[in-house]
Amino acid sequence: MIAPHFHSVILQPTTLCNLNCSYCYLPVHERKTRTEMPVEVAQALAAGIDTQNTSEVVDVVWHGGEPLTTRREHFRDLVEAFEPLRRKGRIRHCVQTNATLIDDAWCDFFTRYAFRVGVSIDGPAAANLSRVDWSNRPAFSRVERGISHLRAHGIDFTAICVVTTQTITHPHTLLDFFEGLGAKSVGFNIEELEGANDTRQDIDPAHVRRFWRTMFDRIDNGSTLRVREADRLLGYLADVRAGHKARWETALLDPIPTIGTNGDVVVLSPELLGVKNNQYDNFVLGNILNEQLPTILTRAPHTPYVREHLDGVRQCRRTCEFFTFCQGGQASNKYFEIGRFTTTETTYCRNAKQELVRALGEKMGM
Repeated sequence: MIAPHFHSVILQPTTLCNLNCSYCYLPVHERKTRTEMPVEVAQALAAGIDTQNTSEVVDVVWHGGEPLTTRREHFRDLVEAFEPLRRKGRIRHCVQTNATLIDDAWCDFFTRYAFRVGVSIDGPAAANLSRVDWSNRPAFSRVERGISHLRAHGIDFTAICVVTTQTITHPHTLLDFFEGLGAKSVGFNIEELEGANDTRQDIDPAHVRRFWRTMFDRIDNGSTLRVREADRLLGYLADVRAGHKARWETALLDPIPTIGTNGDVVVLSPELLGVKNNQYDNFVLGNILNEQLPTILTRAPHTPYVREHLDGVRQCRRTCEFFTFCQGGQASNKYFEIGRFTTTETTYCRNAKQELVRALGEKMGM
């Protein structure tokens, strides 16, 4: 069930973030603290990737806090650890950023190391009220400025939008905005109950389905906007029509190893990094300063929380009509919503998978 090789790895270059988004899953004390990853951790990870017996390119994803709060010279030293692998085509760099700190120098940095850039932005200014700095000042104008630098340097970017209870009922407003933003694609994350974000309101499933239905109507009417969720579902259906459903039925779970600033490794969901739970040894499988990542990952199928998640996935396979497309849900959503990994359906499943499928089915008259 767990893939023997990892296709992506998530690195936390720093815990610090310059924003205080109200729905962030990371604890406040972490986001206010500048703890930076030592170069030795990056070097150890690069060595581990080099020993992985696969020809597939590994995505090295630099992700939260806010990666660009890392001192640029130090970030360069971290990235340089991967240069021999990048020049051989073994890895590619990705960064998920709030874009507020992007300037010409960062754009030169992205270009030099061929970064793929993802920007977190929730739509027009009125949709970004949850995204403020530590002085409670809106961040939207700074995000726009960062994006303008990307455009000026000809750097393609994707976008991730958190859809909240306030914006779910305004799909046209969000879709209009992203059609004009210039992003190569957008992913819509319906706000989730995770980590420190544990007081959110439930979103009406009818609103979620209407949101996805509006998205599919736009695509059907010739919109040039590429949406991650639509691409995945339509790709799945294309495979089914072409007789390739087995690709999905036999798919293995990517362990998605996440590396903390100190080298600790968690798997399945980056949101589990830093979560304290003695029953699961804080979800840490090992530390790459002590042993190489491929070796650590051989223990994953035997680690209690991974084993419990796999039990839940098997239960999903037996009971859920959406399983082949959904693939059993996300470990972090099960843990934060229900409190255990062996559960099956979650709000995340319903909003991100089931209502998406139902919206397309409605449109097709099914």
